[in-house]
Amino acid sequence: MKDRHFPNLHATATFAHTVRIDYGFMPVRLSDTTAAAAIAQQLCPRCRAGRIFQSSLLTWFPKMHERCPACGFKFEREQGYFLGAMYISYGLALAMIVTLTCTLWLSMGWSMQKAVIAAVAIFLPLAPPVTYFARVLWLYLDWAIDPEPE
Repeated sequence: MKDRHFPNLHATATFAHTVRIDYGFMPVRLSDTTAAAAIAQQLCPRCRAGRIFQSSLLTWFPKMHERCPACGFKFEREQGYFLGAMYISYGLALAMIVTLTCTLWLSMGWSMQKAVIAAVAIFLPLAPPVTYFARVLWLYLDWAIDPEPE
């Protein structure tokens, strides 16, 4: 199997669900890790072995690797690449705030205005992790639509 972006790419199948790939960086062993598990662990969409962020999303403002440490996949394909992640982040934030608002409104018997203000206040500390998690989702969505950059 040859890859025009990695001319020394060599892939060999060793087991039914395992492939060993050498992208010229470190040999990567693809396992049958599900996409959901890889997203939750913030792993590279191509190899599902290398971490996208240098630290956990639960830390404030984690630094993102420029390339996957395992396979060399470039995370930011072009300038402004993560603009799409803003839309995902907005959708996630809206869903969380609406859910929190409805929960507070129904369980506490508060007015809708008070429930919305409380839901936004509860959501604010979660905004940075949600924003970075949206980047992971964007990477996986983009990888599903266009696996290799042109």
